[in-house]
Amino acid sequence: MSMRLFETAGLTGIYDKVMSGTRLSAEDALALYENPNLNAVGALANIVRERMNGNLTYYVRNQHINYTNVCNKGCKFCAFYAQKGGPDPYTMSIDDVKNRLRMHLDVPIKEVHMVAGINPKLPYQYYLDLLRAVKETRPGVHIKAFTCVEIVEIQRQANKPLAEVFADLREAGLDSLPGGGIEILSDRVHMELFDRKIDGNEWMEISKAAAKAGLLQYATMLYGHIETIPERVEHLVKMRALQDETKHFVTFTPLSFHPEGTQLADLPHPTGDGDLRNIAISRLMLDNFQHIKTFWIMNTPQVSQLAQWYGADDLDGTIHEYEITYKDGEQGNKSQVLTRPQLVELIREAGRTPVERDSFYNEVEATDELSDPVRQAQKSHAPIPLAVVN
Repeated sequence: MSMRLFETAGLTGIYDKVMSGTRLSAEDALALYENPNLNAVGALANIVRERMNGNLTYYVRNQHINYTNVCNKGCKFCAFYAQKGGPDPYTMSIDDVKNRLRMHLDVPIKEVHMVAGINPKLPYQYYLDLLRAVKETRPGVHIKAFTCVEIVEIQRQANKPLAEVFADLREAGLDSLPGGGIEILSDRVHMELFDRKIDGNEWMEISKAAAKAGLLQYATMLYGHIETIPERVEHLVKMRALQDETKHFVTFTPLSFHPEGTQLADLPHPTGDGDLRNIAISRLMLDNFQHIKTFWIMNTPQVSQLAQWYGADDLDGTIHEYEITYKDGEQGNKSQVLTRPQLVELIREAGRTPVERDSFYNEVEATDELSDPVRQAQKSHAPIPLAVVN
């Protein structure tokens, strides 16, 4: 790659650090956020992306379940929880969860992702039964469930030490924890937007306890609301330091804030520039995270295609239903899905090699849904016949 791109952008110092594998500083991150040349920032991130993951882009066949939208936290950035003038309240029964899983038994899903609101009426046994129901209906599936905020409520209901709670949850079927819950590690933002939830220090302590319990975890950053650029940098630096200590995070996902339906509805919508820049800077700063994910529901499939050249090596998965964020103009439409052939085409169109993975990035052997011509194209890296994937 021509050095002139980085010289013109004023990024030669950071380029030298990237090429030598030297850890970037908070000042470097600020410079990357302020640099007007997005392509140069993305090119730096791509160097690291290809050094760590080559030309591969991962995806997973997964299903999201949001078991209740009843929540007592009142976060100003949230459009999911039941509120006056908003979504009607619901809490899924164990049978409801089983039925939701049965709807997609024809798809060899590898991961079930469960997060929800904080419903203080749900007893401890509900959470254990929820996990067991998933394992009973989907034997062998990986369960990624319960943010650190949910874990606090589950422990409150259990009225026992956190280590015992994690042991119970693991015995019932919990395999890993998702990201989320803290949104961004800023005391100021915490007090202004979600002061009823745990703060950053509490979130990190629960994360450390999860690592000690042998649970892997995923990490996120919600950006594009009231946080400042220095607060984003602070979040990345703190996440990197926590990973240095625990080494239990699998993937980092920058999540763009969508204001529609929230108490911050007057804020601007996310942009492609913002999404790509946050993905790129996350890849550059988080040198101890193997994977950076672009979440196609929030970033759109089109931006996620580009993101594969701006640091991202994971597109998440099939999803099936999601109700934390909706497509623009489709508020309330829970059906949000990309089929496996669609994910494969998105990746291959971007010039990357698609790899179906499990939750720990082990490659999964291709099964069903893709016809033989598509499988052969994957193996030979030839173009996939469009007539097959459409």
